[in-house]
Amino acid sequence: MYRGLACVLLTAALAACAQGAQHAGKNCFHRHDFESDIGYCQAVRSGTTLHISGSVGVGPMPDAMRMAYAELKATLEANGLTFHDVVKENVYTTDIDAFIKAKEIRKTYYGTDFPAATWVQVQRLYEPTDVVEVELTARIR
Repeated sequence: MYRGLACVLLTAALAACAQGAQHAGKNCFHRHDFESDIGYCQAVRSGTTLHISGSVGVGPMPDAMRMAYAELKATLEANGLTFHDVVKENVYTTDIDAFIKAKEIRKTYYGTDFPAATWVQVQRLYEPTDVVEVELTARIR
């Protein structure tokens, strides 16, 4: 009887440890209340990497880009980082030509220290009014 109880307790303890290990070293950062409602983190720190969820912009592309990159700057700063720490950028836009025409706005955030980047045109983003969404991966010094 004690042996069976010990096995049950050991199994429960190991399951709890395994469950905790899935979240060990992973920290979620929220900027807005709606993120939990939707089911995501604005940024997740895992080890020496910060993964930043897409920040969006609406309106004419230059304004939308300033909006998205300003949000990304705030998220980086809240985690003690800058655009110089960004190693990868993914851009999703409903109008790639407009994004390319406004690329100088993007350069004001990076200066001459650019990350690896992928720019993709998509049919639609999460909200129909969004015209650009930018996600980043940064190294934590």
